[in-house]
Parts: sequence; C-alpha cells; structure tokens
Amino acid sequence: MSTNNSTSTSTNATTATATAADALVTTGREIRLAARPVGAPTAADFELVTAAIPALTEGRILVRNTWMSVDPYMRGRMDDVESYIPPFELGAVLDGSAVGEVIASRSDAIPVGATVSHFAGWREYAVVDAATAVVLDTSAVPAQAYLGVLGTTGLTAYAALTEVAPVRQGDTVFVSGAAGAVGSVAGQIARKLGAARVIGSAGGPAKAARLRDEFGYDVALDYRAGAIGNQLAQAAPEGIDVYLDHVGGDHLEAAIANARVGARFALIGAISGYNATEPVPGPSNIFQAYVRRLNLRGLLVTDHFALFPEFTERAIGWLGDGSLRTEETVFEGIEQAPAALLGVLDGVNTGKMLVRLAD
Repeated sequence: MSTNNSTSTSTNATTATATAADALVTTGREIRLAARPVGAPTAADFELVTAAIPALTEGRILVRNTWMSVDPYMRGRMDDVESYIPPFELGAVLDGSAVGEVIASRSDAIPVGATVSHFAGWREYAVVDAATAVVLDTSAVPAQAYLGVLGTTGLTAYAALTEVAPVRQGDTVFVSGAAGAVGSVAGQIARKLGAARVIGSAGGPAKAARLRDEFGYDVALDYRAGAIGNQLAQAAPEGIDVYLDHVGGDHLEAAIANARVGARFALIGAISGYNATEPVPGPSNIFQAYVRRLNLRGLLVTDHFALFPEFTERAIGWLGDGSLRTEETVFEGIEQAPAALLGVLDGVNTGKMLVRLAD
C-alpha cells in the first residue's frame, strides 16, 4: 500500500457544537483505491492518504470512526463491473459499515457524544447526513457488535435460516465457511431454530476444533484434509436439509450431491471464485438439483431489513444469557485496513473481521 501525505482540496470542517479539542480536527487519514486488481488484490492496490475533512453543512454530523467492518463482498466492488452495489471508484476513498462517536453536529436529531453506525468507513473521520446514521444503544453491548452479530452479519445468518432456507424441526444443516463472520453465528442460530444436526466446514484443524468447542457445531469438516464431498457424505449419511453457501465451487457441488429431496439452499457468497480471472464453472452435478427438487435461492441481506427489529431483540437476549457466542479478529489502525481485507479473502479470520480506528 502506498502512502500520500498531501491533503485534498476540500474545505476544512465546520465544528458547530464540537468540543474545543475536536474543533482542531481538520484532516484525517483514509484509504483510497489505487488500482483495480487482476486476480488476488495486493497492498499496492490501496493508497493511504491524509485528506481535509469536508465542510459540515446543515443536517450533517461529523463522526470520529472507532470501528469499521471488513467483508468479503468488498472484493467484488474493486472490479469495475455491474453488480447489486456500485463498484469502488478508482482514486476515491472506499466505503463500508462503521461505527463511531459524533464529535460535531448540525442536526437536531443527533447530538454530539452519540454513538452511531453509518456507511462511511475506510476513513478516520466521516461527515455523513444525519438521516443516514443510526444512533446505537451501547448500554448492553459494545459498539462494534452492531457491525457483527447485531449488524448485517448476524441478520444474514438469521434471514438465511428463517426466510431463504428456513430450518424445520429435526433438520440437518450444513454451513460452509463456518468459522467466518456469518457462519460462526449461523450454526448456533440453526440449533435454536430446531436443527437436530449442524455440520460446518472450515480450513485447518484449529478452526475445525473451534466450530465444535465454541460455536455449537456437531461435526466440523476440515476442507484442507480431504475432498469435502466425501467428508460431508460421512458426516450426513442420510443427507442434508439446509445448506448455507459462503464458498461455492466444490462446497456447493458437495452440498448438491448430499442433499435430500426438497433441500433448501441459501446462496450467500462464493468466496472460492472471488479472485478468479476467468469465468468460474458451475457445479458439474447441477442436474441433481432438478432431480432432487432443490430450492437454490440467492440472498442479499438488504432484502431482509424488515427482520432487523425481530432479530435484534432475539439476538440481544441470546447474547445476554450467554447462549450465543461471538468472535472477532481485529486489526489495529486505518493503515491496516487493506491487510484486513486481504486477510478475509485468505480466510485468516475467525468470526467477524474488524479494524479498530480509535478507542
């Protein structure tokens, strides 16, 4: 990652209602997209820049970001291709979910001192429309929980298991990428919703052990230890009823091969092909989806935001009674954000990948 200490030409922030110390804040560091990767991204595709903070106009707030989310879908936004979310602009600051403290406000709705979530991460200070920020209650949970288990990460698992591929009492559930942000909570939620047997896959014996010991999985498959299809067949000799796909490729093929008639698949991600430079072939056994009358349904979490109140209430209760366990992998400092994204794509994280920007 290259660095650039020159400031951009935007004007300094207006600091109405800021404290005296915060009134001195006029610049902050941010991560910009320096180049579009071909294949796997590298640190050279990012640039660390010190930039002037935009003017604080009416209806806006200035947020000192404290935590930012790092997610696999961001890899797709580095490519200039049409998708469900616009690509990152070359030479411009990246964005994504973040939480932080309001240090200046020109909005009657959100005061200085409030903790908020918003979508202007990848920078130390963000000026955002107050209408797009959400004030957070951090009395029972830490602020970063709203980027993980109480954010779209947790909601993805819940929506998958209640609406897209609903779990029924006694089901056998298989989750790929089970040690990741969504997978590490999905197995636990599946159990709460009535699953009789929960199977997860992860890379390496250490992660597999954590699936069993900490995240409620009955069986943990180490995809590095052998063909995932054979392992799944042994773990679920009578087949699977529900599959949450985060990997694609051989995992999707294995799930199709081991699905019961009428099984339900939630297609959440396909990280095995994110860095591919050629079209990724589909499962060689796709016709079995016809024969077994499978329901393969894609999931975009934005389609399920109406579930947020229901999910948040249940999840806070589960966190409070200790029946829902979570994990975070944390990188320190805005300069480490690119490394965190590369780490997610390489599977180095257990649970939610986060960057801590400030205490």
